[in-house]
Amino acid sequence: MTTREKLLAVALQALEKEGEAQFSTRAVCALAGVSAPTLYHHFGSADGLLSAAMTEAFRQFLERKKAAVISPDPETALRQGWDDYVGFAADRPRLYAAMIARVMLGVRIPAAEEARQLLNHQIAAIAAEGRLGMSSSDAAADLAWAIAHAAALLHVTAVDRKPEPEVIAALRDYALQTICKPRQKKLLT
Repeated sequence: MTTREKLLAVALQALEKEGEAQFSTRAVCALAGVSAPTLYHHFGSADGLLSAAMTEAFRQFLERKKAAVISPDPETALRQGWDDYVGFAADRPRLYAAMIARVMLGVRIPAAEEARQLLNHQIAAIAAEGRLGMSSSDAAADLAWAIAHAAALLHVTAVDRKPEPEVIAALRDYALQTICKPRQKKLLT
């Protein structure tokens, strides 16, 4: 592992443990066993390190999504993608919070955009089957995105307990029921 890779790995660990508000380049340097000039040589500034760490976090998130076995059924695939998204936030809540904060600041992160394109593709597959229950694919993708963020934020803001699984499931099921028309039953002739 190169020094740069080690610094990135340690920065991600620090973000997962303490969150962005408590993030310290001094702590990252100490954990990585390097001096501050070494960190600045590789990243230019604390914000440069944070930006690189966020890019790496989104890369890991996207890699996880791409590695998942996805059903050929579009509705099931959307459910799986939603569960995976919220699961990432449940597994790494402080890191997820830092990632989303960057996106909300308007930082362009290609892996985040690619993740959104995966969602758009899933919605388009539902529409192609004639099962879209909303006025447009864009509206359906916005609903799925917003409700997934809401469920993910329940994991981020949970201080002393995890969110109730039934609440997470209800959010997901509401989104799916709104996005997808019920399957047509085949009539026997």
